Amino acid sequence: MSLMATLKRWFGGQGATPPTAPRQDRERPETIPETASTAATASQGVNTMSDISIHPAVDGGVQAGSDSFDGGTLHCHCTDRPVEVTVTAQCAHNHVCGCTRCWKPEGALFSMVAVVPRDSLRVTANEDKLEVVDTSAAIQRHACRECGVHMFGRIEKTDHPFHGLDFIHTELSDDTGWAAPAFAAFVSSIIESGANPDHMDRVRGRLKELGLEPYDCLSPPLMDAIATHTAKAKGVL
Repeated sequence: MSLMATLKRWFGGQGATPPTAPRQDRERPETIPETASTAATASQGVNTMSDISIHPAVDGGVQAGSDSFDGGTLHCHCTDRPVEVTVTAQCAHNHVCGCTRCWKPEGALFSMVAVVPRDSLRVTANEDKLEVVDTSAAIQRHACRECGVHMFGRIEKTDHPFHGLDFIHTELSDDTGWAAPAFAAFVSSIIESGANPDHMDRVRGRLKELGLEPYDCLSPPLMDAIATHTAKAKGVL
């Protein structure tokens, strides 16, 4: 099995068949609005991309994290008995992701996902409201059954290269200091969620404007980590 095929199986990125999504995922629009002024400017040969909504947390610019930050709390969107998850570590590998499985806020083309050590995360309120979105997926995404928000993703397979890391959405925290997103993953996959393929050059241009290098897989360090894990499993290394 090729590395890209392995990625699709492990993470549900480009080319994956999405599972049944929570309500908010199904209602999420995936088109890029084009205003009259944008269309007029484009016809004049000037490329403007600030009208493209990548994700609410980065649309106004990527905010730097804090080296002294050591965690915070995440909350779902329920007004009654919100699920609370407490994380006692800074996150790593924060990025925006275009895959069809990660939870995205309404109107966003991308999700924003980071990882934290598994032993640094625990559910501290209303755990009874959580359910796994797709029990067959490598990443067990625990979502609030009422509002649909994914609170964390956990890998139970011990042979997975990212076993021991939990996936979180730092936008669910009111705490400031989380490590900033640094790249964009599975960019092409937004087409599979309904984005217009004719707009992809503008999407990638906007990502680069924000300092989020676009990849159609994961970032080079993460790809290297996966390839190293696979090579060791095969006895090559």
